[in-house]
Amino acid sequence: MDNKWFIELYEKQNKDCPVLSFLQSLPPKHRAKLEREIDLLGEFGINLAYPHTKKVQGEQYKGLWELRVKFASDISRVFYFLHLHDTFVLLNGFIKKSDETPVSELERAKFFMIDYIQRRDEK
Repeated sequence: MDNKWFIELYEKQNKDCPVLSFLQSLPPKHRAKLEREIDLLGEFGINLAYPHTKKVQGEQYKGLWELRVKFASDISRVFYFLHLHDTFVLLNGFIKKSDETPVSELERAKFFMIDYIQRRDEK
């Protein structure tokens, strides 16, 4: 059985796309590596495992995952979640500066996920 996975980029109500802005801010080679990871997510879906992906820990972040990329000395993360069993929604990304993921980035991703789901349910 072939699974078909879709990748969608979260857009705020004002049409800003945080993950696209993040991708465009990266140097070309780093961007290419992250785009390749996104392609792998689309190809392998829920079967793409660590070190490519990792579930975000904590009940308050249930459903959030991170796509993980190391490029030279930079470590980047893109938060995403699975919507409707076949669509990964990419929320936002950032360059990791320490071992701990900043709570502000986690909360931002959580807010975007809730916003996405609520606006989808209104349709």
